[in-house]
Amino acid sequence: MVRRGLPLILNALALAKQDPEVQSLIRALGGEPVEVRERLIGAPAYRSRRMLFASGGEIILHDDAVVATLLHLTPEPPAQQGVDLAEWIPSANNDATLDDLKSAIGTAREWAGFGTPVFPVDGGFVRADFRDRRGWNEPGNLLSIAVVVERPGLSCAPDDDGCAVCADLLIRAADDDEVDVAATTLALQAALDDGDLTEDLHWVRLTDLEPLHASGLMQRVESQLTCTSCRRIICFALYRDSPATFQHHVLNDARQHPLEAIPPVDLWGDQARVAAERDAMRYLDHRPGAWFLVGQNGELYLQARYVVNSMVDASALIRLDEAERAAYRIDGHDYISELARRINDDGPHREQSPFRERDLYRGPDAGGYKDAVAAAIVNHTWMAEQRRRG
Repeated sequence: MVRRGLPLILNALALAKQDPEVQSLIRALGGEPVEVRERLIGAPAYRSRRMLFASGGEIILHDDAVVATLLHLTPEPPAQQGVDLAEWIPSANNDATLDDLKSAIGTAREWAGFGTPVFPVDGGFVRADFRDRRGWNEPGNLLSIAVVVERPGLSCAPDDDGCAVCADLLIRAADDDEVDVAATTLALQAALDDGDLTEDLHWVRLTDLEPLHASGLMQRVESQLTCTSCRRIICFALYRDSPATFQHHVLNDARQHPLEAIPPVDLWGDQARVAAERDAMRYLDHRPGAWFLVGQNGELYLQARYVVNSMVDASALIRLDEAERAAYRIDGHDYISELARRINDDGPHREQSPFRERDLYRGPDAGGYKDAVAAAIVNHTWMAEQRRRG
């Protein structure tokens, strides 16, 4: 009789395929896999190998070490059937709800972001994947169980290695595993244009990455783009004295990457880029944690934070009227601080707030305004200060 159970999976984590514990797991999943998928991930590269079994099980290895085992409850090609969850987690079945899993696994339930329940267990973590990341309390919505080495939410999910949207955006040079920078930049830009990626303008814009690198003004330049499917953040960095890197990270890791202050565009941009910058919003002043003042074509805009409740705050963008501009010319920084205080005291989230109709972040062009402000203040945010210290 083949022995199955959660301890069998946990004992195989972080071990190599040839180790007895992994071989036991392979036998329990049905013997030889019906398909093996391999690919290089990132640069510097590691090898991801996915072993798919007819039983509905799957083992994922990174550089020959087991990082995850997945139990698919419904057949996914090339699997011929779904697993019987009760064979792996006694007291649970394929119709288990979140409460059923908590009772069967016997540890506290945690969350890895919205909609992804996780159970810490001895030697790893059990991640439960429900249909559309909801419906936890309704039988029949549980799709799969993943047992992983690293805590979900604080690391990329190994099963995202083959993300249909972003897995093939890294283009390697023909004769080695290094990044073809020009081809990769084009692939990323095409995905960005198609809406498959979003760009974090707190970093270097993708269109600026190669010109900035070529200028030699920065030791390291990096663009960060988020996949709209798997939500991993692609960190694409060019260095003055070493090969390019292309890595996937979760937010907590990506935001800790270092980045120098971005030099003025007229030191590295072409004529078109310099002209575009001249017409763009520009940073004027700020008070840390409270407000930013930016200007464009004679207009002044105040981005001010305000408190919604004890757990949530937000930002508003107000175009200063003539009287406010006059007051700013007289009292400068102090006046803007006072105006920001009034916005906080009477936040635009309130129906009766005098700033509600003026808040450009509530209007149809909110996305464009947010991008423009983010680009203008890129060197002056708290995050930018942390990056320089890093």
